[in-house]
Amino acid sequence: MSTVPSGGLVRPEISEADAAMIARECYGLDVQVRELGSNQDRNFALVATDGSRSVLRIDNPVFEDAARDAQHAALDAYRAAGVAVASVLPGLDGELTQSWGGFAARRSEFAEGEPMVDAGYFAPIVIEEFGALAAASVNALAGLTHPGLERAQMWDMRVAYAETMGLAASITDAPLRDRVIAAAEAANAALSAVQSALPVQAIHGDLTDDNVMGRRGSDTRLHPHTVLDLGDLGMGWRVAELAVTCSSLLHHEPARPLRLLDAVSAFHRDAPLHETEARALWPLIVLRAALLVASGWRQLEIDGDNEYARERIAGEQAIFDSATLLPLAEMTEQVLARLGIAVTMPEPQSVAGDPLRALLPGLTGKVAVLDPGVESEALEAGKWQASDAEEQLIMRAFADGAPAAVLPYGVYRMTRTVVDTPDAAATWPIDAEVWLPAGGSFSVTAPAAGRVINVDAGTLRIETGDGWVLALRGIQHSLSLGTELAAGDAIASLHESTEPRSLAVGLRRADVHDTVEFDENRAALVTPERVPAWSRFTHDPAAILGLPQLAQHDESAAELARREQIFASAQERYYERPMQIERGWRHHLVDTTGRAYIDMVNNVTGLGHGHPGVADAVNRQIRILNTNSRFLYRELAEYSERLLALLPAGSELDTVLLVNSGSEAVDLALRLAQAATGRKTVVALREAYHGWTMASDAVTTSAYDNPYALENRPDWVHVADVPNRYRGTYRGEATGAQYAADLGRDLAQLAAEGRAPAAFICESVLGNAGGVLLPEGYLADTYARVRAAGGLCIADEVQVGFGRMGSSFWGFEQSGVSPDIITIAKPMGNGFPIGGVITSKRIADALATQGQFFASAGGNPLSCRVGLAVLDAMAAEGLQENARVVGARLAAGFRGLAERHAIIGPVHGEGLYLGVELVRDRDTMEPATAEAAAICERLKELGVVVLTTSERSNVLKVKPPLCLTAESADYVVSALDRVLTEGW
Repeated sequence: MSTVPSGGLVRPEISEADAAMIARECYGLDVQVRELGSNQDRNFALVATDGSRSVLRIDNPVFEDAARDAQHAALDAYRAAGVAVASVLPGLDGELTQSWGGFAARRSEFAEGEPMVDAGYFAPIVIEEFGALAAASVNALAGLTHPGLERAQMWDMRVAYAETMGLAASITDAPLRDRVIAAAEAANAALSAVQSALPVQAIHGDLTDDNVMGRRGSDTRLHPHTVLDLGDLGMGWRVAELAVTCSSLLHHEPARPLRLLDAVSAFHRDAPLHETEARALWPLIVLRAALLVASGWRQLEIDGDNEYARERIAGEQAIFDSATLLPLAEMTEQVLARLGIAVTMPEPQSVAGDPLRALLPGLTGKVAVLDPGVESEALEAGKWQASDAEEQLIMRAFADGAPAAVLPYGVYRMTRTVVDTPDAAATWPIDAEVWLPAGGSFSVTAPAAGRVINVDAGTLRIETGDGWVLALRGIQHSLSLGTELAAGDAIASLHESTEPRSLAVGLRRADVHDTVEFDENRAALVTPERVPAWSRFTHDPAAILGLPQLAQHDESAAELARREQIFASAQERYYERPMQIERGWRHHLVDTTGRAYIDMVNNVTGLGHGHPGVADAVNRQIRILNTNSRFLYRELAEYSERLLALLPAGSELDTVLLVNSGSEAVDLALRLAQAATGRKTVVALREAYHGWTMASDAVTTSAYDNPYALENRPDWVHVADVPNRYRGTYRGEATGAQYAADLGRDLAQLAAEGRAPAAFICESVLGNAGGVLLPEGYLADTYARVRAAGGLCIADEVQVGFGRMGSSFWGFEQSGVSPDIITIAKPMGNGFPIGGVITSKRIADALATQGQFFASAGGNPLSCRVGLAVLDAMAAEGLQENARVVGARLAAGFRGLAERHAIIGPVHGEGLYLGVELVRDRDTMEPATAEAAAICERLKELGVVVLTTSERSNVLKVKPPLCLTAESADYVVSALDRVLTEGW
């Protein structure tokens, strides 16, 4: 088709004063005028004397009335389909198009909302919504016909290549110009193969983040809403609508172009793409990006005063850089994989016989196939972090007598996992890696018949005739290009060596060239997000080497679906798109693709994940004895004595009862108090969480866990005011006496009703509120009042005890009190189920009035031995002191962020029990609940696991394993800073 002359268009010479005159003469309005940006038209914001707003557009003279009429018809089609658009408003004469000074003018409704273009980071849901909006656009316009749609314009993607090549000379940056031309040529070549089959219809043609107004959702993210500016409306390839939309999103996170696949999925769901359209999509994105760069430079060349165009140059280059960051063929394969379009390739012919003998016939003995993966037992106790972890696996195999060792294709290598980083490491090998020990020479033979097609130094590529190419690296050969080989033909030798030797063996599709960095004799690896493409480009060479096929893929989506089939709706899970975690080490979690995350929430594993001391204790004891506590064995008394020794000097508590969980511990504590006092009533604090058993849930008052908590407490529970000095009835530091006095009045009222308390239960630090420290003097005053009323004081230390506070082992020590009963659990077993109650013998013996006490697994030899191992490790590794030092560093970092980000309110807690409260207004303390959830999702993308807590779900709970390092703490602070700066 014909095109408009290349070179861009100079904007109409219309000033703000002219715009005011047009508004008055054509629309009868007195307005204030502010010019809006545009490349080739003029746009003005109008504010009338009554405050109403509208937008005046002065079209470039190149556009004809037919094109404008087509736009008006398209607006009708959009409205009929439910797509939000800004309507064109008639002038005084009733016409939509006005003529003034030889120019065509139109006034439109002002689209409420915010521009999407400057919104920073886009969450996956926002990207999906853009894809859905593009689908809604093509669906709405599918039946539109109008003479004004048939017009030549430079932004029609059917002429994008020609336009780019015509404008490229305007790019004065020579290296950039060469890149643009090369990218356009490659994209055009790919497009040429499918363009004749692409469906054509009416499309918006410029459905970009610059032409969509956003509205804030309940999550406070900016979501696409109103479609603007139909200046590029016309006939075009249907898939070009999606390509233009996707290209505009690239600059929001240029380093991660694969995020746009969420938009592709959403479009495909509502407007299914044909395979030809899927193959055309990324070439069109590249062409659009190239045209943006070329036209931007040309616009400045002819319209140098256009500040709007000047400001967009950097953003347009960011789009181009992102569109071309990964190879075009790979991005196309990613699209095909996301849409479920299968690869039609034959399976490579497998060989019979002993492993590797088809390649290395001189081998004798059993070949070792190594496991460098996330669940490898050989990589326990952090061995995967060693810089020579793979070499250690290999040398261990040789020491065991293996003649060769193989690091297999497609097994995510935890040996390549990196920590404290926003980006996943390259962990998925696209080759098998064969290692031979030091020693004599080996003959290398062709494992399959084929023809030599590459003879680079150290590399041999053999086309096998079934569409696959066998690639061998790390060998020296003298074969000539075109040599025909039969299976078993000698092709090279590995010479005698004093060091172990390796060669990489890969199978590639014949139409694929390596674009991944590699050492000449080692496997090439790709990051997890690139696996969908590379698993289609390559095949496991195990088939032709006689080895087992072990290739892995990210199965988190399938695992989620599997869990949802068997879980109750009340069972919680983390994250909108959960990763599959199968490995933990210290304060890191590792998913099945080898991606590491800093774990900031697992206070259960106080020592850290995978602790060898705990593992050894379990392994040793389970092999010797595990029985119930009614038998006599030394571990129960030994562990109980160790727990009692950790109490503050002068404590009168001398008895330990062991159970399996915190909920059971609280349940037992309540029974003890009621038995010891002969009373029933328990006073609990509002907004507290104590457990899920019948009794512990009865004193759980948190609406976060149960929205009806305050409505359905049993009559033996009295709920007192929570002493939250940030959000409670009284606010500030010196509020302890006021809260205690109120509780005293509650106690007096209970006594008057004949319901004197059996106990008062309180977390020593308000954990469910996010680590809020109690007001000074509150707990001491309250304990005194409860005891004066004849009740007992229960300190729930399940979350805040065991060294987490740093400056003290127990949370109640922060308040200088001594409880009558202490409940403990979570960190006692470092993930092994242990709970307990510490009290006095007098109180404990009262339980006999209710019969015998026994817990089948509570206090058994195994749990006690694990508990002892935990206490030993805490002391040996100085974890309480680490909590104090690193916790202070972390808190200081969060408070530093609060100086730059208004969303951060108070930073609660001490040691490694912290809470970062997020608020929309620091004066009103309006909770930023939706923002907090979204921020957690964004932090997960950056490799940090943080979740929300508190009654309002607006506090980031920070309670990591006590082994958290200063380096990881600093990374967490920097990641949060990045999220609060870029968006969520």
